[in-house]
Amino acid sequence: MGNRLSKIATRTGDGGTTGLGDGSRTDKDSVRIHSIGEVDELNSHIGLLLCEDMPADLREELVTIQHDLFDLGGELCIPGYQMITEAHVERLDTLLAKYNTTLPALTEFILPAGSRAASQAHVCRTVCRRAERAIVTLGKTETIHEHPRQYVNRLSDLMFVLSRVLNRFGGGSDVLWQHERKRG
Repeated sequence: MGNRLSKIATRTGDGGTTGLGDGSRTDKDSVRIHSIGEVDELNSHIGLLLCEDMPADLREELVTIQHDLFDLGGELCIPGYQMITEAHVERLDTLLAKYNTTLPALTEFILPAGSRAASQAHVCRTVCRRAERAIVTLGKTETIHEHPRQYVNRLSDLMFVLSRVLNRFGGGSDVLWQHERKRG
């Protein structure tokens, strides 16, 4: 496996197709490749979030999530293959429970704002929702397992919760949407 990436510029994609993990080729604008790209972008945004100051245990959990997302991309790259399981989804459920217990109940909508780390977590949340939409679209035309869709659904919820955690870690709090705020 160490020599798989010894040559990055293969030129095999110059015609607008790319290779899948099973050796087949598909158009670079296919729904499958779009889904893989959305997951890759999400992973990159989490990498950017990891540049911020945060609790050590949260950092390790996000690194684990990055590895999960790489596996998810692998699953999407190989039609019929499964890498994301119910255990992955359950791990996110556990993290949601862990971090939700530290937060006050929400009584208002919050804005994607506050600290830079919290704001980046919101970017991760929105990119995750886009990845979820792409995976749902893929599942309408091709057979995929249910766990990838469940995983990104839970992950977007977790990124929302983590934005709140990171605002508090940075010494702030939620930035509330002000329904009655005068505009203009």
